[in-house]
Amino acid sequence: MAQAISMSVQDVKPYLGNTWVGAANYSEILGSEGFRSAAWNTVVLAVGQTFGSMVLGFGLALLVEGQTRKLSFIRSAAFLPVVVPLAVVAELWRIMYHPTADGLMNQVIGLVGLGPSGFINHPDSSLASIVVTGIWRGAPYDMMIFLAGLAGIDRGLYEAATVDGASTRQRILHVTLPGLRPVFAILFVLAAVRGFRSFTEVFLLTNGGPNGSTEVVMTLIYKLGLEQNRLGVGSAGAVLLFVATLVLTVSVQLLRRRRAA
Repeated sequence: MAQAISMSVQDVKPYLGNTWVGAANYSEILGSEGFRSAAWNTVVLAVGQTFGSMVLGFGLALLVEGQTRKLSFIRSAAFLPVVVPLAVVAELWRIMYHPTADGLMNQVIGLVGLGPSGFINHPDSSLASIVVTGIWRGAPYDMMIFLAGLAGIDRGLYEAATVDGASTRQRILHVTLPGLRPVFAILFVLAAVRGFRSFTEVFLLTNGGPNGSTEVVMTLIYKLGLEQNRLGVGSAGAVLLFVATLVLTVSVQLLRRRRAA
């Protein structure tokens, strides 16, 4: 990180010597239309994946909570997307997103009278398609954290709510969700950081295309630094991403402490 900060204020020329340029790299990347577009795509991707994976993970946790052997098998099966290498996940979804009418996802949405869609091959649907892939992979991880949180909620609260005539929905709203507040805060930070750092799935599925519709900060940094050999500008982008992640994490922690007080 220290090396990245050092490179971000220099015109980096391997084997030829670096030249001090101060804030010029930051001015260049902040003034770039490509960076602003990539930053917006990153925020959309992070927000979509964060809330999508948390909602789906919470739903899965409620469904598979318990101690029976059958549920243990189901939890293990549901967790598989997390342990499968991301390159394999990206290739799997690339095949499923085949834009023709006989593609797997087009056949699925065709059952409800939709499609066919271009998915990752069309600018209007490519980013949403990557969000869906991220949710599919991130939700099982969130599920396991939620399961750990559910195990820590006093069972007596559920029994008291049942005696008072609370429905399942009311028990979730007034017992489960308040008991999981610390878990939600932790997962929000983890999922948001995961969304901000999205690279592999974007790089393998679209490489920022079509027409830059899925370009995110990480892929832009990669292209600037390693493909165009503009290491100083790429390092400036990396530092900005780090600062944004740090601000988000600290803000959530401060908000948690204020609520706890």
